[in-house]
Amino acid sequence: MTSTDGITRREFMASSVAATAAVGLRPAPAADRKPNILFVLADDLGYGDLGCYGQERIQTPNIDRLAAEGIRFIQTYAGSTVCAPSRCSLMTGKHTGHATVRGNARPELGLAPNEVTVPMILKKAGYNTALFGKWGLGGPGTGSAPNNRGFDEFYGFLDQLHAHNSYPEHLWENQNEVFLTDNWFFRRKLFANDLFTEHAIEFLKRRRQNPFSLYLAYTVPHANNELGSFTGNGIEVPTDAPYSDRDWPQLEKNYAAMITRMDTDIGRILDLLRQQGLDEDTIVFFTSDNGPHREGGHNPEFFRSAGPLRGIKRDLYEGGIRVPAIVRWPGKVTARKVDNTPWAFWDFLPTAAELAGHKPPGGLDGISIVSALQGKALKPRDYFYWEFHEGGFAQAVRRGDWKLVRQAGKALELYDLSSDLSERSDLAAQLQDILSSLLKLFTTARTDSDRFPVKSGK
Repeated sequence: MTSTDGITRREFMASSVAATAAVGLRPAPAADRKPNILFVLADDLGYGDLGCYGQERIQTPNIDRLAAEGIRFIQTYAGSTVCAPSRCSLMTGKHTGHATVRGNARPELGLAPNEVTVPMILKKAGYNTALFGKWGLGGPGTGSAPNNRGFDEFYGFLDQLHAHNSYPEHLWENQNEVFLTDNWFFRRKLFANDLFTEHAIEFLKRRRQNPFSLYLAYTVPHANNELGSFTGNGIEVPTDAPYSDRDWPQLEKNYAAMITRMDTDIGRILDLLRQQGLDEDTIVFFTSDNGPHREGGHNPEFFRSAGPLRGIKRDLYEGGIRVPAIVRWPGKVTARKVDNTPWAFWDFLPTAAELAGHKPPGGLDGISIVSALQGKALKPRDYFYWEFHEGGFAQAVRRGDWKLVRQAGKALELYDLSSDLSERSDLAAQLQDILSSLLKLFTTARTDSDRFPVKSGK
């Protein structure tokens, strides 16, 4: 598939497309030198919310710089269309047909006992591991808190519902609650994402012998759904600058300001990597956990947050699961490259394992994408698969450029993504042979889960 996002913007975009065919990596580092791994995850950031993906009104100069200095992938898929299962796929290398956590649940579910995660593998490979931000895969007493799953250090939200509040009264530091008294009695002085950035900066400033892995999981631009239901504006941010003078609804000013604030923090982190002499030894990943939301009063059409894609969060159309993804590694990964290699969150675990020189466990759905970073073709894979359990049972599968979707309570839909990125021309009635072939995967690509039994209807 070529030029699938249909975006042409700025001189950067023209030069990026021209560089697509360039070769990937330069000479590898010494065999005993393992790269640091920094993985930055946004929360509900749409495919079209960044300047380097076509956004015209929200300013993201630092993430655009990240893309200009690395690879901008245009066919990357989240693990799911909502938070918890997407993060489960990221951490465990399994798609939602095999994952322990296949949906958001109350009470929140943890990972299965002894389930292997990315940080567990990296610790065995000699890495110092840290998570600052949102975990969402098990809280106290579950055996599935971050420190139980391979992270040496953790600061942030354990629970997704708690993470709706950007001015929390407490957070978790490792196994302990930390009370943020400056936010008590609705004073709203400490913005959680600012705290995550400060912890990341402090972590990066430490001198250490071992390589590090830092998972920085912001909650931007997720809404405070509960606040929005009361006030009509659940988009929390300390200031609406630099959009204060825009003739926009206040909550849309806030939405844009959240993203730009995160972008500024990412710029600080990139600058620090250079200052600390860590730049060429650190591979940086940036992406989002699912498509854009319609929560807290936000209208995803206002900024065209899904870009050219159909659907938003909670859809299995491309807008719900295709996400921006950028990989930067100075001196190793070709700059200003646009890559249309399809890959998904469940590929990150085997990728991190290969980067660390460690063998991944068996039984994974993912494959390493290191060869794609080197400008080479990935080994062939049969399909991508998703399932979703809210409001009924939904499924989607992609094989080649063909995608079959069954939204809960709706008929089967078949699309050719090579010519119909926006999924507007349903070919199910005309191409029964292709439909039947893909339909078999709805059964064979998954196993039943006692935690997430299949329910039909709405």
